[in-house]
Amino acid sequence: MRASRLLSILLLLQTRGRMTAEALAAEFEVSVRTIYRDIDQLSAAGAPVYADRGRSGGFQLLDGYRTRLTGLTDAEAETLFLGGLSGPAAQMGFSGAVTTMQLKLLAALPPERQAAAERLAGRFHLDPVGWYQSPDEAGRLPALAQAVWNSRRISVRYESWKGEVRRELEPLGLILKAGLWYLAARPTDGHGREPRTYRVANILDLTVSDLAFERPETFDLAGWWTETSRRFEAEIFTGQATLRLSNEGLRRLARLGVEQARIAATADAAAGDGWAEVVVPIESVEHAAVDFLRLGAEAEVIAPPALRVEMRRTAERLAALYRV
Repeated sequence: MRASRLLSILLLLQTRGRMTAEALAAEFEVSVRTIYRDIDQLSAAGAPVYADRGRSGGFQLLDGYRTRLTGLTDAEAETLFLGGLSGPAAQMGFSGAVTTMQLKLLAALPPERQAAAERLAGRFHLDPVGWYQSPDEAGRLPALAQAVWNSRRISVRYESWKGEVRRELEPLGLILKAGLWYLAARPTDGHGREPRTYRVANILDLTVSDLAFERPETFDLAGWWTETSRRFEAEIFTGQATLRLSNEGLRRLARLGVEQARIAATADAAAGDGWAEVVVPIESVEHAAVDFLRLGAEAEVIAPPALRVEMRRTAERLAALYRV
């Protein structure tokens, strides 16, 4: 902890210039006496730190002294400020590490580029959560992140679509998708060895073991997630529905999902009677009925017949509820 603080003090003085002992103590939440001891240790190690006495005094580095991150260009250091990781990092318990990383990045830049890097961080922000949604409540995320990082086996009680199950897992990675956290992990208790996806918010109990496991050298988290997502999206649609939609109906259809938006964008309701006929993939009759009710009277289901029946039944139930 102290070694990390010494490095951070050095980088702060390089980035901000002269700082008082009181300001440094407040920055690191330690006593002023501790800061004086740290400065003495830096000086003893050869760091060119000197003190200015008086009212506007403080500690600063000898002019011209800089610590640079080898091989990191100015543009690369600036771009890393656009990572948008501060929120997710805080959820995983790494907010302090991100702060130190940004400080090191600033220190890697020449003075004339530091302001540009800070402007990037202040003018671009990534918010991965959709409108009218809140991020997952993932209280177990820090412990999971440590288990992933240290390759430690975990035991979980998990709420799946089949009910509550218990699993022994080897956690391989964490993924943030549209504000929701997912865990990539290999089962170790007879349920196959291929990595599977577990939603972090559905983990009811978590125990991190002292037993380490050997992480597969060929496992590529980003590539695995891309393939898993593509396969999930392809397999979730088990049927098709034919719809007639007005222009307003097409606009509403585009809000239901990426595939629906693509179909709506290629349809033209201006020709003919002002309604367009489109074929869209559906997950099931029940799911499609719920989705298509959001289109209101701007859409008519043509096929399949079972979906027309479900839409009519739902409309009749709604009419009965609102009958005057």
